[in-house]
Amino acid sequence: MRRISVCLLLYCAAILVIPIHEDAHAQGKSKRDAITIAAVRAVLDAQSDAWNRGDIKGFMDGYARLPDITFVSGDSFTRGWQTVHDRYQKNYDSREKMGTLTFSDLEIRVLSNDAAVTIGRWQLQLANSQPHGRFTLIFRRTKDGWRIVHDHTSSAP
Repeated sequence: MRRISVCLLLYCAAILVIPIHEDAHAQGKSKRDAITIAAVRAVLDAQSDAWNRGDIKGFMDGYARLPDITFVSGDSFTRGWQTVHDRYQKNYDSREKMGTLTFSDLEIRVLSNDAAVTIGRWQLQLANSQPHGRFTLIFRRTKDGWRIVHDHTSSAP
């Protein structure tokens, strides 16, 4: 009787565990991918939190501090962490201009052990408008953690 109870318990545990494992495997998500996705999301969450505090420097912590990072928006191309920082500082020099930033519809794909790409939507809530658009970000694993090395952001008409 005890043997049947143990077998039944193991069978029930297997039924509960196997579908979760198969679902994760079917979606192509490994444990390492899940950790990377969570780390990239954490960078984006920290960026929106910093932005919403009016902290450009904190927002820029999401970018790799490298001279060759790139930012593309409209017909504008900017290279280098400091140059991207200065562009944000110039264009958003007050809390009113910064508004409240939200990211949504995020899709994060792990490309390799040290690279990931993210697409999503951004929106600013300003006093009299709600500018919004899409972005594509390339993340690299750096000594400081996951950081953006390429940002292509567009605004909706």
